[in-house]
Amino acid sequence: MATVLYITAHPHDHQTSFSLAVGKEFIDAYRETNPTDEIIHLDLYKENIPHIDADIFSGWGKLRSGTAFDQLSAVEQTKVSRLNELVDQFVAADKYVFVSPMWNFSFPPVLKAYIDSFCIVGKTFKYTETGPVGLLTDKKALHIQASGGVYSEGPAAGFESGHSYLAKIMQFVGVPSFEGLFVEGMAAAPDQAPAIKEKAIVKAKQLATTF
Repeated sequence: MATVLYITAHPHDHQTSFSLAVGKEFIDAYRETNPTDEIIHLDLYKENIPHIDADIFSGWGKLRSGTAFDQLSAVEQTKVSRLNELVDQFVAADKYVFVSPMWNFSFPPVLKAYIDSFCIVGKTFKYTETGPVGLLTDKKALHIQASGGVYSEGPAAGFESGHSYLAKIMQFVGVPSFEGLFVEGMAAAPDQAPAIKEKAIVKAKQLATTF
């Protein structure tokens, strides 16, 4: 049995969001194909995802200097504990499905905060004499990204910074298999939006059988 983290970063639901609509079809198809797997949905807009701030740096600094955890301030304890929960959950999972829209060529800021929660030395990567080495070498990941224009290829491809950034992060933490499913062009061709969505859903269902 595998554990899948289904990580969504959109304030809307699957009825109004193209990325969530395709993501739902993917995860439903995956569930049918893998009925014994555990699927954990992390709706980042409803989860407590601490931003790395002065409290976090202060708490980490105190812990590195030998201060006991219970000697941290209440705020430091709360934030550091939550980050520990998030990274431990990420490490324990076997597969990751990220679902997000493209906003201003990237993804919503809550997803960046979540990425910061699991890029933790000693947990998902380590430092060596030749540089950092990822530790999650037995995982796989998929990113479903929706955008109004076409950015996965063509003249605007150079502006895309969401999927490409997530690809770098997956490489950094050692994930060897990372795929992208793009739902794109709905704003550029509104009359084609339903067809674009359906085409992406068909591909999502196909991917779910082998993911």
